[in-house]
Amino acid sequence: MAASEYDVVVVGGGLVGAATAWGLAREGCRVALLDEGDRAVRASRGNFALVWVQSKGLGLAAYAGWTIRSSEAWAGFAGLLKDETGLDVCFQRPGGFHLALSEKELEARANVLKRLHNQPGIVDYKTEILDHSQVAKMLPDIGPEVVGASYCSLDGHVNSLRLFRTLHQAIHARGVAYLPSHRVDDIRREGGTFRLFTPQGEVRAGRVALAAGNANMRLAPMVGLEAPMKPERGQIVVTERLRPFLNYPVVTLRQTDEGTVMIGDSKEEGTDPARLTLGVAATEAERAVRQFPLLANVNVVRTWSAIRVMTGDGFPIYDESETHPGAFVLCCHSGVTLAANHALTVAPMIARGALDKSLVAPFSARRFHVQEAA
Repeated sequence: MAASEYDVVVVGGGLVGAATAWGLAREGCRVALLDEGDRAVRASRGNFALVWVQSKGLGLAAYAGWTIRSSEAWAGFAGLLKDETGLDVCFQRPGGFHLALSEKELEARANVLKRLHNQPGIVDYKTEILDHSQVAKMLPDIGPEVVGASYCSLDGHVNSLRLFRTLHQAIHARGVAYLPSHRVDDIRREGGTFRLFTPQGEVRAGRVALAAGNANMRLAPMVGLEAPMKPERGQIVVTERLRPFLNYPVVTLRQTDEGTVMIGDSKEEGTDPARLTLGVAATEAERAVRQFPLLANVNVVRTWSAIRVMTGDGFPIYDESETHPGAFVLCCHSGVTLAANHALTVAPMIARGALDKSLVAPFSARRFHVQEAA
């Protein structure tokens, strides 16, 4: 296929890009997915795999509704992927917990949720505060230091690496041209066609969707858009396989479908993905043991650091260009949670050539200028 025959080029081969490319292919578009390659900072391979609703929307009420929309669509999204590929991404939505290890923590948690739910236009997503005895009925292995928790029935999790594999198998089956080692160095629009210049040559398309994570900072200005980002590093600790004991994900700890336990509760300003901080990992492990004492003598099998895709205020950015019609940008931290929206809602918008402002106007990067003016 000649490069000029693509309807849409998606830049970024992670979860956001792959979900969007699959959604575009489902709409009948001829799609190319450009991936930088293994030298890229791959946030999609270092995420915590939560499909998370509680706490979303403090400071931007529309984000709560957007997150709930994706959570509600996730089961159908996983089903479609299984029908097409035969692969199960192990999506579960039993609800999720945010545990508190002191009365002060629990009070702070309750205050955050109160502020969130008191916002005009917020969607009530049924988060409740539970005491120790109520939590213990659902999580019998919690330690005595757990005084309570917030619980939301809409929370869940998946096998994120299997999701990543499944999406790439699905785009292959639908004829998407996956082009690795295609770092985009420049984008130009000439005569209604976008020309994307890479070390492997030029790729052309009628539309372009930038879904390259933190690299969108560099790419968006090429098409008259902006992507204010504030990347941060996080670390994850993974244990050996254990007997099933955790039937609900916790915001900082979850048991995978394979039996391992993932522990992650750090935010660092550094952006070197190769760096690990032993003190951070130790703090994460210590808190996990206080929450679930059975983890005290469990072996750690691996740990890693990853760079989160984080916008300037933590909320997603969806925009289309006025100066370069047909160019779109997608930025978000919650690539797993919002995967269903990107595939089933945003991709059809891009296929039609325009974003639905009734759904995504609150997520325009123009909000940053409003904040600066205020």
